[in-house]
Amino acid sequence: MTDDNRTSLTVFPEGDDATKVGNYFVSNYPPFSVWSPQHVSDAIDRLDRPGDEQTPIGMYVHIPYCRKRCHFCYFRVYTDQNSDDIRRYIDAVIEEAAMLAQRSFIAGRRLRYVYFGGGTPSYLSAAQLEYLFDGLQRALPWDAVEEVTFECEPGTLNANKLLAIQRLGVTRLSLGIENFDDTLLEMNNRAHRSKQVYDAYEWARSADFAQINIDLIAGMLGETPQNWQRCVDKAIKMRADAVTIYQMEVPYNTTIYQQMRRDGGDVAPVADWPTKRRWVERAYEALEAAQYTIGSAYTAVLDPQRIRFVYRDALWQGADMLGVGVSSFGHLAGVHYQNQADIVPYISTVRNGELPIYRAMVMTDEQQMIRQFVLQLKIGRLAKNPFLERFGVDVFDRWSDVLGKYRDQGLLTFDDETLTLTRRGLLRVDGLLQAFFLPEHREVRYT
Repeated sequence: MTDDNRTSLTVFPEGDDATKVGNYFVSNYPPFSVWSPQHVSDAIDRLDRPGDEQTPIGMYVHIPYCRKRCHFCYFRVYTDQNSDDIRRYIDAVIEEAAMLAQRSFIAGRRLRYVYFGGGTPSYLSAAQLEYLFDGLQRALPWDAVEEVTFECEPGTLNANKLLAIQRLGVTRLSLGIENFDDTLLEMNNRAHRSKQVYDAYEWARSADFAQINIDLIAGMLGETPQNWQRCVDKAIKMRADAVTIYQMEVPYNTTIYQQMRRDGGDVAPVADWPTKRRWVERAYEALEAAQYTIGSAYTAVLDPQRIRFVYRDALWQGADMLGVGVSSFGHLAGVHYQNQADIVPYISTVRNGELPIYRAMVMTDEQQMIRQFVLQLKIGRLAKNPFLERFGVDVFDRWSDVLGKYRDQGLLTFDDETLTLTRRGLLRVDGLLQAFFLPEHREVRYT
């Protein structure tokens, strides 16, 4: 894995290839910015009507606590809460889940997946986690759950806590390593350091989780081609079950963007997009040489026959999801919703016996079809027939011009039944997706 002088980060291009402010990664459709408080009643009405028992349903739980706020973070996180504050929040999360469980949409349905994201779920103590898990399971039984995913920051872990997390039923542990270099971790305001990474990984292996995933970010502040190569080499030596690699983006509500505004610039002080794509491509080549299989635009897995991503695959194929916790979002049979964005109104609303939904959107059949198409495209392959069966739309015919252009550019191939992204297309998939959006959603702010 080598590079040339074009990857130098001493000069940041001013053209279209530069990393500028805004969300690059597409996690949903239509964009969050077009969801509205005016449609909260529609989400509540949907909860009051029966759901489809044949449609998988899961739950996302947001834990908004971190030791430090990373410079590139745009999620709802808090770094100044004490144990009493956390207990009040956990009680509200459990109560919200109990209120949801009483709604007709949930009646008779069993959760298939649970995802604890943040923030930092592993910020909580073992006792707090046990209290949270017990309360959630009393509200919404997990007897049919196939996957429980739990995000971790390495510096919040110890051997006993990891054993407790495993005993609580977590099947997929995700370690947010991001980089192995202590200087880069400090520069990006990450809370952990490399020694904590290695300690946490060994403890996690000893705890015998069904799946351990590690996250890396290509193009963090201060990244160089030489350090990125070392990062990839170290990740391969760890032999994690899965490696997830994201390309650095700079959304609006990050401290990097705040500094850009103070400096009067619009180009982020990180690698440009061609550089980041080139780094990820060479990382994937190295992972493949080490017996990993590339399973999506972001993931490499050691054993594709064993490793599954139930949360991702179910949600991207149209599953329902309950969003629990501050700022969390859910999906209810074509109705998007998101909870209160701040912790004080979130807790007070739940204490008043009301669902804390802040904004929502009722999707048309066409929007649901587009959402499913663009999210499945991120896996790198999709079949035409499921769209014909569910929506009555030949998606290859619907987007024949766009698909033809992308094929001519070497980004994908397709025949009468399936579409497959090339490696070049896979590495830039998020930048391709807006071409499939409805016109009114192409130039709006994403979040």
